[in-house]
Amino acid sequence: MNYLAYDVGGSSVKYALVDSAGNLRDKGSFKTPKTLTDFYREVIRVKESLQVAEKVGGAGFSMPGAVNNDTGIIGGSSAIDYIHDFPIRQALSERLGMTVVMENDANCAALGEAWTGAGRDFTDLAYLVIGTGVGGALVQDKKVIHGSHQHGGEFGYMVMNDDYEILSNVGSTGGLCRQLAALRSVPEDTYDGRMVYDLREQGDADAVRLIDKMYEYLARAVYNIQYMYDPEAIIFGGAISTRPDFIPAIAERLQKILDKVEVARIKPKLLPCQYGNDANLLGAVVGLMA
Repeated sequence: MNYLAYDVGGSSVKYALVDSAGNLRDKGSFKTPKTLTDFYREVIRVKESLQVAEKVGGAGFSMPGAVNNDTGIIGGSSAIDYIHDFPIRQALSERLGMTVVMENDANCAALGEAWTGAGRDFTDLAYLVIGTGVGGALVQDKKVIHGSHQHGGEFGYMVMNDDYEILSNVGSTGGLCRQLAALRSVPEDTYDGRMVYDLREQGDADAVRLIDKMYEYLARAVYNIQYMYDPEAIIFGGAISTRPDFIPAIAERLQKILDKVEVARIKPKLLPCQYGNDANLLGAVVGLMA
């Protein structure tokens, strides 16, 4: 059985066919449309271009915002304002002529990794995606914990210090770049993550300090998540997770926390994601196989 998968982002929409074993084929993308009418048109075009002899068992959508698959409504806000506050799942199902499921993008990434990726051998896990901010998801028995307000796993909201700074601002590559730009009194988009790390390698004191603080805050978050939820593993996504020094740096600071908190005996298992952006496509169709 094949399934249509769409990963809807602020700048582009990725798509693929996914089979029941988690294999992807016919991957592609298109620029995120500016209107809902154009969005429907492009989604239908992809469906028609990917028609295959085998039966397509439905379409899964990875979406930004507070996604409620039961009501079909996406609450909250995102860079794509036209997807919110009406039954978009039902509208997509009607236009595509097939069953449609949808899930929040971070939740999809977690489900994809839990299905056949880095979390395949675990039942319960936490997933943190480090990027512009910090997103996340909690998975229990291979299913997402949504919470009563669709905010389960929103680790980026965690308050990290006495200045009430949240993890998304002090524990992300986006926050890292914004903080350095503020220190240098330059435009907010002056730096990207790679540039800040290059500056650290050159001995730039500000870059060294900010990266060290980012690791410290992420270690604190990991410690708190472990003792709040007690997952079998904590998986990191985002481009930074591919750096060979990323997880060891967090683990080093985490060990210092464990050494200071004498009652803490559980050492979290930290893993990088396996699929990167493809995890969203895989996770988008998991609900179709339930």
